[in-house]
Formats: sequence, C-alpha cells, structure tokens
Amino acid sequence: MAAAAVAAAVLTALAVTPGAASAGAGPETTGRVKVEVPGHEHAESGEHGHHEAGSGYTWVPSARKALTTAPLSAAETRADGEVTKVVDNGPTADRLDVVVIGDGYTAAELDQFHADAKEKWAEVTAVEPYTSYQNLFNVWTVDAVSNDSGVSGDPGRDVVKDTALGSYFWCGDTERLLCIDEQKVDSYVAKAPEADLVIVLSNSTKYGGAGYNTRSEKLGYEGISTASARNDRSGQVAIHETGHSLGKLADEYFYPGYPGYEQYTGAEPEQSNISTLGADAMGAQKTKWYRWLGETSPDGGTVGAYQGGGYYVAGLNRPTDGSIMRVLGKPFNLPGREAMIAGIYRHASIATPVTPTDRTLRQLDTARVDVPRLVGEQQPDIQWYLDGKPLTAQAGRTAVPVAALHLDSRDGRSHRLTVVVTDHTDAVRDPAIAATLQDQQSWTVRH
Repeated sequence: MAAAAVAAAVLTALAVTPGAASAGAGPETTGRVKVEVPGHEHAESGEHGHHEAGSGYTWVPSARKALTTAPLSAAETRADGEVTKVVDNGPTADRLDVVVIGDGYTAAELDQFHADAKEKWAEVTAVEPYTSYQNLFNVWTVDAVSNDSGVSGDPGRDVVKDTALGSYFWCGDTERLLCIDEQKVDSYVAKAPEADLVIVLSNSTKYGGAGYNTRSEKLGYEGISTASARNDRSGQVAIHETGHSLGKLADEYFYPGYPGYEQYTGAEPEQSNISTLGADAMGAQKTKWYRWLGETSPDGGTVGAYQGGGYYVAGLNRPTDGSIMRVLGKPFNLPGREAMIAGIYRHASIATPVTPTDRTLRQLDTARVDVPRLVGEQQPDIQWYLDGKPLTAQAGRTAVPVAALHLDSRDGRSHRLTVVVTDHTDAVRDPAIAATLQDQQSWTVRH
C-alpha cells in the first residue's frame, strides 16, 4: 500500500476507535461527510500478499460547487429521472430495495447504464449471502442525464465533467476515492418508490469507489456505495461497503508500521466481527462469533481469533484471515455472512399475503401467501394453524382453501387462520438473529 495514501487516510482521518466517528460534529466537519477510502488497486500487504479492501475513513464535502450547466433539451428532460424496476420480486414493503443511479451518462448512453447496472448486480449476487437471498431484493434504476460523458478526474486530475451527480476522482486528494454530491444523489433516490441501499455507478473504467455508510435520516436508506461501472475490482469495493451499511460489520484490515495503530486498548467494540477477546475467552464467555469457532469458512481456513482488525495490528481480533471485510475478491466469512443475513431480514419478509388479510374469508375463498424461493436446497418452512392448532395436512403449502378447514356449518363463530414461514438456514446460529428469520400472516375465516 502506498505510504503517502495510507498516511493521509490513517493518520489524519481514521476513527479513534473502530466504529466511532473520525471527529466530532464540530466546525471541522460541518458540511462534510465520513466516507471509507477503498484500498489501492494494486497494493499488497501481509504475508499472503493480500489486497486490502480499504484505507480507512476520511471526511469529504457532502456537496460540490455547482458547475455552469447547459440546460437539458426537452427530450433529455423527459428521460431524466425515469425509474425502471430491473428486478421485480414483490412489493417494496416486503423486499430489500436497491436503487442504482448512473452518473456521467448522456441521454444517448442510458442503454449502456442499464446494461452496466445489470452487470454490477449480477456481480453482487454472485457473492453469498446475496446469492441465496437474491429473491428477497428488488432493484430499481433511476436515469440521471449528464451533459458530459464520463466523470471528473478521469483520466487525469485536471479533467472536469459536467455530470448529474457530480462524481469525481481525486476526492480528498486520493485518486481512487470516487465521491459524489449527496444532495444531488438524494434528489434522484427520492424518485424511486423506496430505497434501502443505494449504488452510484460512474461511467468510467478507472478503479475507484467510496463508502457512504451513514444511514440517511431523510430517505431511510442504509448507505451509498460508489463504483466505476466498468472496472472489474470496483464492484468488489461496493460489496465490501454493503458489509458496513447492511451487515454493520467492522473493517478487518489493519496498518502495520503506522503510529497510533500498534495496539488497541479501548473497550470491546460493538461490531460483531471484531473483538478484544481470544478464541478461548470468547468461547468461555459465549460471546461474539463463538458459535462458529473451529468451522471451515468460505473465505479459507477455520474460524478463530486472528490478531489484527479494526485498523489495529494488535489488541483486536477478527474471525478469519481474509474475508471481504479485509481482502477484495474474497467472500464474507461465516460470522460476516450471518450478519449480512440479519441485515437483509431487517428490510425483507418471507411471507407476503396474496389474499388480503383485512376481510373475512368464507367457504369459497382461499388464503394465499407468497414465499420467495431461496437459491439452494434449503427452503423456508411453511406451517398453518387454525386458532393456534397446527394443520399438519397443509404444511408446506402456499394456498389453503377455507373449505379444506372443514368448519362446521352450524358454527357461526369467526376463526383465525395463520401461516408461519420460517427460514431455518444453517448460515445463522445466533438465536437472536434466527428469531428475525420468521414472518406470519393471519386471516379471519368463517363457514
């Protein structure tokens, strides 16, 4: 990793403790926002030659000084802001909605943006747990028409482009840090029906990205990941950033040789994937990722307590040697995957009523529920109950006719028909998380 780049990111901008703000909300941060700097494209570190996923955090302007922009033509104005549902897996209330916006695409290049958006989403869903849970996501594109093609800072620092979202490399004097104007991004995000995660794709092949991982108070989304649309490694940066915004995971990389980060001496961090505890203490105290200790992890090796993480060389441990929270191109480790599943279920449901639940169902009616199919052999468990008693003959079904309940015609009472859908995935071992992987719907039924 280039010493100058790391020094700038680490010594002047890193959090004092992992997960804490880099600075208070004083005058020095007014009008600025905290973003994660992606790791250098070619830098290697560590005994195994790892490509570090990031270079810590820094503060950057949340907005850019407006360029003198030429007005859009009537045709460009009609195209600007158009919303398309690229992946439709159900109602927004029951799905995790991803909004993808392009920057540096002219009206004539919008087809290219749509192709880039689909390609990047395919890259995301190639990584677990996105692969297994891809049917719990909706993906929207919002067209942003730019006057110029490309983005500022590409190919050189002196290049200035007039674009809809103000994307620019060399943000904070770091070439690969690809920043945007948050207010402009929000103006397009607001056009989508709902947003839980936001991805901004810049019309570029240059390596770069950024992680805006603070939840939007105004629009409710978890964070913004920026990436170059047609750079192979930039997509991995975006996936890493969702580890922060969706999984609430800490960085697992660290900085040997930089003053102040030799030894962590603070309190136990709140993030689930770094700890001051070793494996034995973790197991004895039954905390953090102790349920996964000794298991083979998809990113290689076994889950343990590996020294170094949260930027510190010592004093903090990580679950594995090199998950995507440390190394670009690697999968999430087992504890990280579990945290990502928890994040998905904060926004998505696996039991969507097809038959309205606000009316009484009679003999000729059928209670129907939509249960998204998971990618893999293990599917959600579906159980039906009448007034709390299990209907074993209806188990596994997504539709139950009222007539199949064999209600007594002489019984004028109303009854409660309930379906409970549970995801018993092996990827979750924490009972608190497992309890969130369930949903139920109920109907009032009468003969």
